[in-house]
Amino acid sequence: MLDLRVEDGSGLDLIPRLKAADPATRIVVLTGFGSIATAVEAVRRGATHYLTKPANADEILAAFAPAGAAVETPLQPMSLDRVEWEHINRVLLECGGNISEAARVLGLHRRSLQRKLAKYPVQR
Repeated sequence: MLDLRVEDGSGLDLIPRLKAADPATRIVVLTGFGSIATAVEAVRRGATHYLTKPANADEILAAFAPAGAAVETPLQPMSLDRVEWEHINRVLLECGGNISEAARVLGLHRRSLQRKLAKYPVQR
């Protein structure tokens, strides 16, 4: 399992290196700071599965299940606050992590955006 926040940067940077060392490795990203944008980026880089905390043991075991195995996941609609958080993080990723540019795109003051980013992600 791989966490997104590590001391020297992003855990996403480790995915291609792990896959290069052993292409058969199944990489599961587990994070407390998950967003749709980082999930897409993780899978694009080679992650097998992406989980957000808190994840229970069944979800973690299902993430390591072989491809094609039937895994039942109930539909959980996102709250409006979560949709906003996801959108902000997608725009920030598209802006290459540049907070000033993302604030301009979102029509927010830079400090307002920084305050929103400092908060933990809203639960679904």
